[in-house]
Amino acid sequence: METAKAMDASGRWLYVVFMCQQAIEKLVKGLYTLYADDNVPKTHNITFLIREFENKLPVAVTEEQYDLFIKLRAFYINGRYTDFKRKMSVAVNEKEAKTILQQTKEAFAWLQTLKL
Repeated sequence: METAKAMDASGRWLYVVFMCQQAIEKLVKGLYTLYADDNVPKTHNITFLIREFENKLPVAVTEEQYDLFIKLRAFYINGRYTDFKRKMSVAVNEKEAKTILQQTKEAFAWLQTLKL
């Protein structure tokens, strides 16, 4: 999350949303080990991971949170695809990056409350 905030401060919108995706993914994978299994699937699909253990959570995941997780999946950047990064960089504007950052901060804080 700190890197996402730093990217926001420097105006690097694509990397704001990428770091948001990374922050949520890493936290969800940690929660996966708590609630499901130590063998975390090799995926960047946050929604898939959460659905694997959501029935064990003390509170339900909201549709709004799922909407964010689905949106974040689109911003996972594979370093091997420079053309994709170039296209995505043009597609992400300041307003969208700031909105996603705010939503991610809220989701991140909520996910942290799920740690045992």
